[in-house]
Amino acid sequence: MSYRVVIPAAGQGKRMGAGKNKLFLELHNEPVLIHTLKIFERDTNCEGVFLAINPLEELELKETISHYGVTKVKGYIPGGKERQHSVYNVVKQLTDDGVILVHDGARPFLQTELITRLVAEAEHADGAILAVPMKDTVKRAQDGFVHDTIDRSNLWSVQTPQAFKLSILSEAHRRAEEDSYVGTDDASLVERLNAKIAIVEGDYDNIKLTTPEDLYFAEAIIKKRKNQL
Repeated sequence: MSYRVVIPAAGQGKRMGAGKNKLFLELHNEPVLIHTLKIFERDTNCEGVFLAINPLEELELKETISHYGVTKVKGYIPGGKERQHSVYNVVKQLTDDGVILVHDGARPFLQTELITRLVAEAEHADGAILAVPMKDTVKRAQDGFVHDTIDRSNLWSVQTPQAFKLSILSEAHRRAEEDSYVGTDDASLVERLNAKIAIVEGDYDNIKLTTPEDLYFAEAIIKKRKNQL
């Protein structure tokens, strides 16, 4: 069950407050992006990774990726204004229908077995997403006051990667562009095709590094995994 990966890597991660692309931040002696890329480097089912980038960072990215011995990055494509536009810029460069994973570069703790399950589901549905059941109570607010409490039994917190056949992902992005629609993830675009998207239960460790506090959680996850070896 082979697949290819699209990683939007052009964002600046303003909430991280690092003053640079957060994917270059060091995590346990390696850049965050390298941790993420090595997940796919180790997986023999991965045919290649394609990065949507800020062209001003292309040289630094290539040098960093080469330095750490990552070989599966097959393309560097200029990103767009929004994450969604960056993904579509890459998708338009791909040929041959097959499963495409769209993954956040700042999620360095993805487990290979979850990729395998995700790709298998995407083969038989219109797409598949990783998600975990909501833990917290969720309130709907209005004008700064609680309006009601939402039943969380059917609520999932969605992660990446998200998996779709190239033809479906491409059509979803084409229609979104045509309608000037900007979604919060790729699944939200595919949903507009009345598609059937499977949920694969993920892992709470598969966090996205968004704020400085997340780096402390990341170090704790690394320490925990080392202790489990």
